Amino acid sequence: MNSRELRKKFLQYFQSHGHTIRPSSPVVPHDDPTLLFTNAGMNQFKKVFLGQSPIETKRVATAQKCIRVGGKHNDLDNVGHTSRHLTFFEMLGNFSFGDYFKEDAIRFAWDLATNVLEIDTDKIWVSVFEEDDEAHSIWQEHINESRIVRIGAKDNFWAMGDTGPCGPCTELFYDRGPSFGDAPNPKEDHAGERFFEFWNLVFMQYNRDEHGKKHPLPKPCVDTGMGLERLISLKMGVNTLFQTDIFRALIENIERVSHMKYGSNPAAFHVIADHLRSLSFAIADGAQPGNVERGYVLRKVLRRAVRYARQLKLEKPFLAELLPTLIAEMGDDYPELKSSEMRIAEIVTVEEENFLRTLRRGGNILTSIIENAKASEKHQITGEEAFKLKDTYGFPLEEIMLLAKDNELNVNLDAFMLLEEKAKELSKGAHVKHSQKAEESLFATFLENSPPTEFTGYTETESNATIIGILVDGSFREILEEGQKASLILDKTPCYAEMGGQVGDRGSLSHHTASFTIENCTTPFPGISLHHGVLKHGTLLLGEPVDVALEKNRRDEVIKNHTATHLLHWALEAVLGTHIRQAGSYVGEDRLRFDFSHHKGLTAAEIRAIEEKVNSEIRNAHPVTTKETSFEAIKNRGDVKQFFGDKYGEKVRLVTIGDFSKELCGGTHVASTQEIGLFRIVKEASVAQGVRRIEAVTSKLAEEFMYEKEGLLETIATLLECPDNKAVDSLKSLLGEYKKTKEELKKMRASHIKSLREELYEKRISLGTKNAIFAEVELFKEEFAPLAQDLLQKLGSGIILLAMKEGDRCQLLLKISPELVAQGYNAQNIIQQVAPLIDGNGGGKKDTAQAGGKNQKGIESAFAKTKELLEQEL
Repeated sequence: MNSRELRKKFLQYFQSHGHTIRPSSPVVPHDDPTLLFTNAGMNQFKKVFLGQSPIETKRVATAQKCIRVGGKHNDLDNVGHTSRHLTFFEMLGNFSFGDYFKEDAIRFAWDLATNVLEIDTDKIWVSVFEEDDEAHSIWQEHINESRIVRIGAKDNFWAMGDTGPCGPCTELFYDRGPSFGDAPNPKEDHAGERFFEFWNLVFMQYNRDEHGKKHPLPKPCVDTGMGLERLISLKMGVNTLFQTDIFRALIENIERVSHMKYGSNPAAFHVIADHLRSLSFAIADGAQPGNVERGYVLRKVLRRAVRYARQLKLEKPFLAELLPTLIAEMGDDYPELKSSEMRIAEIVTVEEENFLRTLRRGGNILTSIIENAKASEKHQITGEEAFKLKDTYGFPLEEIMLLAKDNELNVNLDAFMLLEEKAKELSKGAHVKHSQKAEESLFATFLENSPPTEFTGYTETESNATIIGILVDGSFREILEEGQKASLILDKTPCYAEMGGQVGDRGSLSHHTASFTIENCTTPFPGISLHHGVLKHGTLLLGEPVDVALEKNRRDEVIKNHTATHLLHWALEAVLGTHIRQAGSYVGEDRLRFDFSHHKGLTAAEIRAIEEKVNSEIRNAHPVTTKETSFEAIKNRGDVKQFFGDKYGEKVRLVTIGDFSKELCGGTHVASTQEIGLFRIVKEASVAQGVRRIEAVTSKLAEEFMYEKEGLLETIATLLECPDNKAVDSLKSLLGEYKKTKEELKKMRASHIKSLREELYEKRISLGTKNAIFAEVELFKEEFAPLAQDLLQKLGSGIILLAMKEGDRCQLLLKISPELVAQGYNAQNIIQQVAPLIDGNGGGKKDTAQAGGKNQKGIESAFAKTKELLEQEL
């Protein structure tokens, strides 16, 4: 059995037992601020566990991509040092949302492990939470009591956070035999090498409050996790995860690229193979190495791989050479790897090149740090220097300590550890403490007694409806008085609730003399549409019939922008590549905004090509059609766009434009692309590392943007006194003349400064035995400091004080030659005493100091004061 067969058997087993198979969510959890990366199978169902989302199917099974490199779960530093740690892995899991519980979960686990996967029953041990008598009793029906151990809360009690869902665990272990240790049972196997844990079943049966008290959940849930790589290593009878079929081809390719054998340095091979998987999946799902949070962690992963690669004599970028092997092994099961291959290769190569340059500079910096430490009183490498070597240049602390020892130095570990802690906080990034409560939602309770709001806005802009909920200040009311703000729930509505980037509709609601202004619509809970606004006139009662109408002109502009967003997404893929992933959007009446994953700014030619493609399809008047279908029917279709973080229900809405654009989308759209009229990109910029943003306008606003550009051209042509079509040629000619004039001026200025230098040198004075030059000059600001430096070089030994006026302010620049500085002269001390005379302040170093002020009349006094201070030193 290989890893693909194991994955298939697991999913097929649970499908045959009534489970819906859901695809893996991205490793980049765009909709969860508490996570850097998806690190468990339950992440995509967290809102279900917390009671924030309704349960569409009570039984689910998944094969989930996971990365554990930051925050609470961080295996980065363990990879390469143990046989069982990975940063990227697949977690197989089955879930029950208020359906089956302990008895069936344990029965499924035992049946699958022993009958389907054919694991030797005599080798299986299980653990239960020490207080969980129920689980202990159930296990006795399947396994000898002697192989059931009770373990404490540290290892066998799971909690989502300080508050919220929690419950006992039961784990399945495989006894690998005495050659892996002499521990008699899993409880006493602290290293975890002999008794190899391969499946964890979590029974969420409590909700823990702020005081730590556990309350039984009304609908207990099951969350299980089995590491695919761990289990296949048991099935294949190998000692480490890296000897499985998952890694075999990668390791063989590393041997080819490095010209070294696996046995020469297994740790380096393990690190490179594992880290390549994490980097590739993270980049494919929209992340990118950077300087903060998720990007900062990925950069650490890549640099760790490069540093270990240097142990294999790999001194050039190499990760892209390994990528095709990874895609050949996993691309069929995870097609996002195939579609992102070029982007992954380009990003990792650029990162490698940058880091290798950094390492080369690091060699010089290391030498400098050692020399400075030897010259210091403490003979110590500072904490800041040690941290810089580790964090920036990839030197591990152990290596820094050895280098220090070799040079008879020590390292300030206390300061280093403080900086390390700060860095850990940075790497945790978004992983902040959140209070996560599982509670009966206000709206979930409402829906138990009321129907969900029916949306009629796909086909109508006005509707008759009934008020079924009046929400004021967070509580339901039966009456709404004139002047009150409220959120109304209707049995049906044409108003679109803000979702998927599209703004909520505005409009009005009326009943006889009552008039309610709808300022926005939102959907805080599936099935609930809130109409937010204020009652302008009259009174509204719960259960009253009302007439609802949305602002049609505004909606018309919104739908043009929404369909244009779909066209833009298609055009971006066509021009830039299939690696493009949507990272956010906004669709309003005045503009559209589209965020997408891309590693560099767009060129003017690319922007023009995108606009041309979109406008071409607008002119082609393609029909825009919608179809409701089951998610199961289209979830694996590569031609249908499905987006990060979106949790699709059993029924989804497919929006198709012509025969080239297909997206799952619940928004409102035009009937034909021709209705959009015109599309123009207004702005393209970076919003985050690896994320670009396009802002665009359509229809009349696009025409206005075009006219604005034309007006600008007309204004330029008028200033150049030429026809519009000659403006570029005239401007080029003018710029050529400007460049020529600038060069001539530069030569004239150089000649002038040379003459001025000679003139000032001839006017030098003597202060005792020292030469000095005091002068006010008329120069451009950038010429000021170079002149002072030239004068000091010509003077040899002495003092230079120059002054210049700039607008209504003035500047002083004092320079003292090194020999005089060695004798005790200090430019900084002098300038600080002189600066008040020009109503300013100053500072600098012993040899150079500057001051700025607003009293130009004080320049002569400053000269006199400086002479006085210098003469005191003589």
